[in-house]
Amino acid sequence: MKNFKNFALLILVAAVLSSCGGLNKMVKNADQVAYTVTPEVLEMHGGTVDVAVNVQYPAKYFNKKAVLTLTPVVKYDGGETELKPIIVQGESVTENYTVIPNATGGSGSTSDSFDYTEEMMMSELFVKISADMKGKTAVFDDVKLADGIIATPNLVAIAPKTLTFEDHFKRIIPEDYVTDIKYTINKSNVRKAETKKDDVVGMTDFLKAANANERIELKNIEISAYASPDGELELNEKLSKKRQVTAEKYLSGTLKKAKVDATEELLSLMSTPEDWDGFKELLEASDIEDKEMILRVLSMHSDPEVREQEIKNISAAFEVIAEEILPALRRSKFTVSVDHIGWSDEELKELWRSGSDTLNLEELLYTATLFEDMYVKQDIYLAATKVAPKCLRAHNNLGWSYFAKEQYDAAETAFLAAKELKDLDIINNNLGAVALVNGDVAKAEELFTASLGAGSDVNFNLGIVNVINGNYDEAISYFGSTPSYNAGLATYLAGKDDSAMKTIAGLDCEHAKKYYLIAVIAASQDKSEVVIENLKLAVEKDATLKERAKKDLEFAKLFNDASFKAIVE
Repeated sequence: MKNFKNFALLILVAAVLSSCGGLNKMVKNADQVAYTVTPEVLEMHGGTVDVAVNVQYPAKYFNKKAVLTLTPVVKYDGGETELKPIIVQGESVTENYTVIPNATGGSGSTSDSFDYTEEMMMSELFVKISADMKGKTAVFDDVKLADGIIATPNLVAIAPKTLTFEDHFKRIIPEDYVTDIKYTINKSNVRKAETKKDDVVGMTDFLKAANANERIELKNIEISAYASPDGELELNEKLSKKRQVTAEKYLSGTLKKAKVDATEELLSLMSTPEDWDGFKELLEASDIEDKEMILRVLSMHSDPEVREQEIKNISAAFEVIAEEILPALRRSKFTVSVDHIGWSDEELKELWRSGSDTLNLEELLYTATLFEDMYVKQDIYLAATKVAPKCLRAHNNLGWSYFAKEQYDAAETAFLAAKELKDLDIINNNLGAVALVNGDVAKAEELFTASLGAGSDVNFNLGIVNVINGNYDEAISYFGSTPSYNAGLATYLAGKDDSAMKTIAGLDCEHAKKYYLIAVIAASQDKSEVVIENLKLAVEKDATLKERAKKDLEFAKLFNDASFKAIVE
């Protein structure tokens, strides 16, 4: 009995040693295991990093009783991020994991995505392995799977376009003063009562004011004399010409009183024997019940004599035409045309500099466009909001000037003040721009999408959003055919290196990011000389790009290159 117990104990110890030995054998032969990572170098798109890991075990490797947990881990300075594990088991294990047959070997896989942070730009992907067999464990060394992370999409220029409303400033503003004197039927003399009417007297005052103001230029004085279309044509022709003569004589006296020296070129004289247009206009504006029928009847006749007879018949039938409409057509009309000459650009600028408070809303909105200094523009637009608190253009343009100086909170306040007055596409685009620079991409996209009616600049802003979201083909579509830095970046990210290089190299600007992106594209094309040349230009213009270049895996092939090191160190 004692010998039997000793025999059983030996079997148990042998089994335990055998089990440990099985795991140890797997540890010893770990270099036989193959790993595949997709992509080979991790990349960030749309703010996240996608990765897939596959592990392949050879035949005769996997212990039938073992369970292995393989956890991909992204390690970077300051932390690490674990991904979804791969759990595989031997064929004798009763758990529900992926089975790896001992005789043939097999594979397991996982895929995951994680949010990117700037610290991850210089990182490595490892797999941690833990093994278990009936409560026994073994230690595997971490296995490096890949380098990462390429974050070229972060080179996007977050520079959305904001929009202004145009001013309505007009340097020359035309104005007409119109009045008339009426005549009695078949008469051409100017009655004294007509000359005392307020609007006729007002013409004299208007001429005096224009003559005294050096900023008002008298352009033309027109006399149009008419006869009503209810008499014979021959009589009306003579009558309208006589009325023109008497009206001109009255005007001559008026000009003399106003001390206006009127040349012949200034006067325009016209007589109309039968004022059918005036008749039609007054009839249409009247309350006569059958006016539509009357107008149709008159439109049927082009012969003046027939029309005369028809108008007489109509006048007899409708007393209101004879009493109200026809007398109003027996007249001479005066039209005085002047131009108000506004301030010149230099005068407007000087008025602003001098602190004058005489500028009106439109003059302020226009004057703001004459200055390059954005702070001066801000002051002028702020003044415009005080002159016209209910003018959404003033509030919006004030917000635009704040945005240009990166005063985003002040810009948003001004844009919201404009939106309270009226909800318009331009304002929503500008609010979207504030959201975008503040990092709220979803809100920015919503506002841009709602303001497409504001024009191509909104499309450009949506292009930026789509680069950030990793939708590069959509971004290219939004950017359109106009070359830009962001369009070139989107083209490169979409895998079109040659087109991207053509776009970026052709830009007429000296921005540091332009040269950095050229270097990135050249690196993808193995053009090391172009990389060095442009990376040098980039860091000369923006020294902070040195730190990025040191970690940028786009340049991984040049990390040990002496010329590259000389630039970034």
